[in-house]
Amino acid sequence: MAREPEVLVIGGGATGVGVARDLALRGVDVALIDRDGLCGGTTGRSHGLLHSGARYADTDPEGAAECLAENRILRRIAGVCVRETGGLFLALDGDDDAYFDAKRDACDSVGIPVETVDPATARDRAPGLSADVERAMSVPDAVVSPSRLIAATALDADRHGATIHPHAPLESLTVRGGRVTTARVGGRLDDVFRPDVVVNAAGAWAGEVAAMAGVTVAMQPTRGVMVSVDSEGIGPVLNRCRSPADGDIVVPHRTEAVLGTTSVPVRDPDDYDTPREEIETVIDECAAMVSDLVDRPIVRRWWGVRPLYAPDEADRGGRGISRGFTRLDHADDGVDDLVTVVGGKLTTHRLMAESTADLVCDRLGVDAPCRTADRELPAVNDPDRLDRAVAAFDAVGPADVDLLDVPK
Repeated sequence: MAREPEVLVIGGGATGVGVARDLALRGVDVALIDRDGLCGGTTGRSHGLLHSGARYADTDPEGAAECLAENRILRRIAGVCVRETGGLFLALDGDDDAYFDAKRDACDSVGIPVETVDPATARDRAPGLSADVERAMSVPDAVVSPSRLIAATALDADRHGATIHPHAPLESLTVRGGRVTTARVGGRLDDVFRPDVVVNAAGAWAGEVAAMAGVTVAMQPTRGVMVSVDSEGIGPVLNRCRSPADGDIVVPHRTEAVLGTTSVPVRDPDDYDTPREEIETVIDECAAMVSDLVDRPIVRRWWGVRPLYAPDEADRGGRGISRGFTRLDHADDGVDDLVTVVGGKLTTHRLMAESTADLVCDRLGVDAPCRTADRELPAVNDPDRLDRAVAAFDAVGPADVDLLDVPK
């Protein structure tokens, strides 16, 4: 007997789980599947930065404004999933003064709270800053726990009727008469779905899912390395105030600092090189901001793969500083009930989910508003309960494993 939800969401990262929550809150019968535990792809392998928008203010002001708005929403609804650290953009000896000034002016134009601080004040906020730091400005960056955020979002989806199925890989899609009629799912579930609408939120693997339905979603994933070092007391998120480059961000976690990152195109998001040189480059570059990082013990290192949409990246070369999202309606490709959402950032996942849910509800004839921006997520003031949910959904990612009270 096939399962017949109104919507099947494929992908248990931030966006997919966000879509399931949004639809469930609108009264839609939704099921979500993922081939691994939740948070097992790009989301759980991020550096955990909750963007203020400052990183994008000078190159993508619209995207920066989205980040700022979503940053504020998540601070309201996500409780202990978010840690208020603040952020600093740092210009070092030899960095371009004009770039610093342009960044500051762009933040002002977007409405991002920004304050120029002298190097001594910056060092008070972030002990250990290099003597090469000559200029600094503060911005409202923060740190987010991807594992806890996804678990809380999944809890809310489940509370409102969604069914969440980790370790349930999609095996095939059958298309007849311009519609996806069945989705075959393996793993722990081993079942068939007959949904009215399918949402492809598989991130870097979205092209593979789309191909099962006979349509093309051209992806250009890029790998990036993260290096977590033993480090307490850094304080704020640190951003190198220069054009995007390898090793330009330090994200402080509870007892560690995550250093990132690189950007190298890959063909296969499951099979790519992990060269030692990238690790060394990131450590050396981040140590230009905090000198003793080069001597801190490495706790762990991991690579993530960004789910970049190839047409959007063609003009940016993969190191593009815009990270907007793309929503694809495959009715234009002859498959009426398939929607794909790709790109974006962890910070804007709720907005991506809202946009996708709007389209799905339009297809289903559901007239219900999005409520995800105004409702506090469950368990976000109860870390123990939240971490039990992380374990239940198998949502532990390397980005925040030091924070979680779950079996490692």
